[in-house]
Amino acid sequence: MGMTITEKILARHAGRETVRPGELISARVDAVLANDITAPLAIQEFAKTGVDRVFDPDRVYLVPDHFVPNKDIKSAEQAKVMRDFARARGLTHYFEVGRMGIEHCLLPEQGLVGPGEVVIGADSHTCTYGALGAFATGVGSTDLAAAMALGETWFKVPETVRFVYEGELPEWVGGKDLILHTIGDIGVEGALYKAMEFTGPVISALSMDGRFTMCNMAIEAGAKNGIVPPDEKTEAYVRGRAVRPYELLQSDPDAGYARTITYDVSRLEPVVAFPHRPDNTRPVSRATHVEIDQAVIGSCTNGRIEDLRLAARVLDGRRVHDRVRLIVIPGTQRIYQQAVDEGLISVFIRAGAAVSTPTCGPCLGGHMGILARGERAIATTNRNFVGRMGHPESEVYLSNPAVAAASAVLGRIAHPAEVVK
Repeated sequence: MGMTITEKILARHAGRETVRPGELISARVDAVLANDITAPLAIQEFAKTGVDRVFDPDRVYLVPDHFVPNKDIKSAEQAKVMRDFARARGLTHYFEVGRMGIEHCLLPEQGLVGPGEVVIGADSHTCTYGALGAFATGVGSTDLAAAMALGETWFKVPETVRFVYEGELPEWVGGKDLILHTIGDIGVEGALYKAMEFTGPVISALSMDGRFTMCNMAIEAGAKNGIVPPDEKTEAYVRGRAVRPYELLQSDPDAGYARTITYDVSRLEPVVAFPHRPDNTRPVSRATHVEIDQAVIGSCTNGRIEDLRLAARVLDGRRVHDRVRLIVIPGTQRIYQQAVDEGLISVFIRAGAAVSTPTCGPCLGGHMGILARGERAIATTNRNFVGRMGHPESEVYLSNPAVAAASAVLGRIAHPAEVVK
């Protein structure tokens, strides 16, 4: 029997001809990642190993993106721990405020992850890089500390569930809707410790930004990783950008899958996830009665240039509802600059939005948009758990950027077609 792409990548990094689901393996990692929440703990654990040097200063990435620019003394101290460690170990890829971005937007943009690689990060949404045909997964800070020292870690090889998307995407429906629809179908434990392999003609037609969005939310179905087998779009994205040689791997025709699920998406509407679970989904037409206080467009899920273009298309020449706060957060400095050059930022400001430096702030209730008791937000982020964006009695609804923008204009959850005639 052949292997899936996930199994092939893990086998190569374990120095094996083959691996099978359920096996425990030790595998080399191509890079490790931490942010300003997880890095300080990993650095503390790294110190306990007695090892002075990281396995490779070019492959340890530290990105302060959650509480920066620092919101209080505690966050400033956390960032300083990262900064000091990066300088002491001579790390090549430490990203300071003003030169940084949200980690899962930043690393692919900088070419720091390539197809066929194994990347681990002390952040659950590290699975985003599966869009490049890499095996990428989140780990705890202690595991990350060991990997920083050794350049390897252990894995239980996951089974793979193949998702095949057929048909043609309707207008205003994209990667966010595909993944919300999928999670709504299989549930938040529907792919527990499995690889989610996204394939089919709809995925082939999907942009790289849309693929990043889908793989980003694989963890919301409990998956170990999400992955899109690389194609010509992948190669066009990484060519001239990747900092290391890469390998475009594919699943074998006779690979073994735990399950194959096929969707015809031709009649899919934009999807909204209601509080307080990403699988509590409904078509947007069944959500238009929900009034909102805030809309957030950004995050590692939907803070890329395609997302901002989509939001600007809806907001151009329109005003945010008097009762609503709209916060727009470009995913990286480069995306921010691109949005300025294309006039998107002017569209947002004229509409009455606040535009922020790149940060994860509101997504996890950190800063830059905390909700008060009883308030509701629609957000392009990836989680809507109780208290995720602020007060435990607030509510977060997840959507794509066009729905969030249309909702900001009408003051209630809205289909973009209600605004753009």
